[in-house]
Amino acid sequence: MKTVAFAHINYPDAAQALQIVRWRRDLHTGKLTIERVHLITSLPPGTATGAQLAAWIRGHWRIENLLHHVRDRTFREDDSKIRTGHLPRAMASLRNLAIGIHRQDGHTNIAAALRHTARDYRCPVQTLGLT
Repeated sequence: MKTVAFAHINYPDAAQALQIVRWRRDLHTGKLTIERVHLITSLPPGTATGAQLAAWIRGHWRIENLLHHVRDRTFREDDSKIRTGHLPRAMASLRNLAIGIHRQDGHTNIAAALRHTARDYRCPVQTLGLT
């Protein structure tokens, strides 16, 4: 990770730019992929170490992988026809609730947990109409 302080970019409150180089090897094909990502932060130089910034970025992607990816893939949220008013936010909250209930119940595969609760009439999630 490279961090650079700057004062010449026309972006509100920008103080640092970061470049992250990610190396990823596909386990099936063995193909190596290199990706460069650029980030801008308002943190003044010297307030956070490279390790702290890396931990913050990893934490962001952990949330993305545990919640948003599940909503996108399992619940097919991007294909939803609900787009107006308060309904999109309400449905996102209900999906988050369902994911949270299954995670608290110890499930790591939310899709499998949804299939299981769809067959079990005694499950409280099904009575809420979230599956």
